[in-house]
Amino acid sequence: MPDPLSGLRIVELGQGVPAAATTRWLADLGAEVIKVEPPTGDPTRRRGPFPDAGRGPEQSGLFLGLNAGKRSIVLDLETPTGTAELASLLERSHGLVHNIAPSIAESLGLDGVALRARYPHLVATSLTPFGASGPYRDYAAEELTSTNAAGWCWLSPGALTETERPPLKTFGHQADFHGALAAATATLAALYRARQTGDGEAIDLSIREAVAASLEIGFIGYTYMGVIATRHGVRGLNPWHIFDCQDGKIFLATIEADQWERLVEFMGNPEWAGLEIFSDFPARARNADALQTFVQEWVASWKVDELFHEGQRRRICFAPVLDIAGVAQEPHLAARDFFKTVETPGMGPVRLPGHPANWGATEVRPRGPSPALGELTQLPAGDRIAARPDVTPSRPLEGIRVADFSWVWAGPFGAMQLAHLGAEVIKFESPTRSDIGRRLAVFRRDQEPGLNRSGYFNQWNQGKKSVELNLSHPEAADLVKRIVSKCDVVIENFATGVMDRLGIGWEALREVNPRLVFASISGYGSSGPYADYMGYGPAMGPLSGLSHATGYVGGGPRETGISVGDPVAGMTAAMAICGGLVERDRTGVGRFLDISLWEATTATALEAWLPHAIRGEEPERMGNRDPEMAPHGLYPTLGDDAWISIACPSDAAWQELAHAMGPNVVSDPRFATQNGRKTNEAALDRLVADWTASQDRWELTTRLQTRGVAAFPSLTPQDLANDPHLEARGFLERLEHPEVGAMTHAGIPWRLTSGPNGVVRPAPLLGQHTDAVLEELLGLSPNQITDLRAQGLLG
Repeated sequence: MPDPLSGLRIVELGQGVPAAATTRWLADLGAEVIKVEPPTGDPTRRRGPFPDAGRGPEQSGLFLGLNAGKRSIVLDLETPTGTAELASLLERSHGLVHNIAPSIAESLGLDGVALRARYPHLVATSLTPFGASGPYRDYAAEELTSTNAAGWCWLSPGALTETERPPLKTFGHQADFHGALAAATATLAALYRARQTGDGEAIDLSIREAVAASLEIGFIGYTYMGVIATRHGVRGLNPWHIFDCQDGKIFLATIEADQWERLVEFMGNPEWAGLEIFSDFPARARNADALQTFVQEWVASWKVDELFHEGQRRRICFAPVLDIAGVAQEPHLAARDFFKTVETPGMGPVRLPGHPANWGATEVRPRGPSPALGELTQLPAGDRIAARPDVTPSRPLEGIRVADFSWVWAGPFGAMQLAHLGAEVIKFESPTRSDIGRRLAVFRRDQEPGLNRSGYFNQWNQGKKSVELNLSHPEAADLVKRIVSKCDVVIENFATGVMDRLGIGWEALREVNPRLVFASISGYGSSGPYADYMGYGPAMGPLSGLSHATGYVGGGPRETGISVGDPVAGMTAAMAICGGLVERDRTGVGRFLDISLWEATTATALEAWLPHAIRGEEPERMGNRDPEMAPHGLYPTLGDDAWISIACPSDAAWQELAHAMGPNVVSDPRFATQNGRKTNEAALDRLVADWTASQDRWELTTRLQTRGVAAFPSLTPQDLANDPHLEARGFLERLEHPEVGAMTHAGIPWRLTSGPNGVVRPAPLLGQHTDAVLEELLGLSPNQITDLRAQGLLG
């Protein structure tokens, strides 16, 4: 059977992580990816980690992890010959993914408007830190800049008791990977439309916005309640903590009341658990320190593996805080064949994390090692691709219908991306047990709570319709089958096996619709020894090795600030669905897609994995530092808990910063070279911190950006909600909602050059579209709908 993206040619242009990660996932699915490199090669060839045997351009672990299965061609775009050859290549390709700075892209004719004019057939995606428009578009930025500008660092690590600690970056280029998932999703959707219409699109994606759209309740908590979420204090749900066992650390989270009750029973119903101070979630939050002490005393008697499995048997969300060696040895990941071994000329066999989504019977894996620099000595053959004239611009997925059986965050987040891309998304909700998101206490301060008023639900369900349907009713399965027969996609994130028990699982629904693309999202996936385990998003940092790698210098493992597994898995599902639609366009047959929060998160934890894969070592816990850059960190500024991120990727950038700091810094020999700055990093960080401490964060950002230094404040949710750049790009959405009015929500991280932009409609009221959907799709009369409601089938 051909690979899902067989026959597609994608050109990758840029350097570093974002574009390379985007196209690596497309290459895994069978696309031919041509990586265009400058004569000096992609900088990741020089970043490592490297094996003991050498440090050549074909021996970088990071380059391998990002570029396995691609081919490399060297084009010097500073010469007429290089630009002409690129133009010829683009004429013969279906897609382009690049992360070239906007001003440089414009000078090369690679901005969205120019690309649409010259290559109307082409799907071109630009992913840059701030996007191609807005007042910050030309700001210098590293991944540290993006993650602070997006507000993630401000929330990390969460429940922090050391008030003097700065915001903490999650290990690796996590913001870039979030941006890459969003870029791959939008690119595949546009490729689906291009195959249907012959018309391409130019997509402008902001990495910052991809992250800012994923902040759990951080952003929406401010816009609805005026609460500025922070990394300090205690969580609202307790116990939620990393505890110490006899032989390691384990994560525990109790999200609902019945989980707390099962935990109390598991602990033997200790007398302290019946105290009034632990009677409900608010009481446990007020007394979190005492609660953690009691739970820690009990946990300390256990070994990690025993507590993990026994707790999960009782449906309690325990998860080991795994180091990378522990992840590598997990039998569940082995049973699902997650890791893939790549044979490389320079390093021998290297075991890498697999694709973020499991494609079932189709093995999705790198199609070979990473390419040697310039291994293609001439342009690959191919005919010019013609565009069809006079195609009406549209969103990529217009005409696609999605049945959304998801709730809480991961599934709704994934389905929302499909709505953003133009699909009609119909959310099916229970009249007896509403989505937890509708009940979470994120309500306007001037309103009574209600099922249509939670900011949490209203954020993650924008653009959808709602049908109130009792899935436990004996007639529900037949009604669902009638509806799904007229749908293209099903997405669900119930516990493993629930959809099958309801009679509406993959096997049942493919019978009525063989063209159906069905995406199932769960903590551990639908197969393997842990398939029935409870897997919330917060547990995925510990399970993937990210928590073990993340932490302050000299400290222990930390959480990741947001429930990273949920948005990563949700966007992975959207990406896989768009790929499934592209495949279906060729084969006429649908596909089952199995998305595991654990696997999706581990796939984006590539940099934590590589030292183990290449050298047998664990990644170093380095706070906000970088393996090579210095300075690279968060530094205090004037005001209470105000910070600025500064990163210098080169000697030239350091010289600009040093000149801003003063002549004594410029002349200090300790910091003249990159090696010198890394050797004296502690002294350098103190020097920079002393200099920034008396300065305003925004004024300093402007001064340093004028010099080309990657500097930006660590933003709070309040900062984001009032950010002029996000406003200018249309990211902040304020659609009128029937009950809560025009509240501010995080919007769409990409902008289309030709098609329409912006969220189509606010989140739906419960059951708002029940009658209309049944009338339009099934032709039911009002009387028939009334009868179904009287039978208890509809809400």
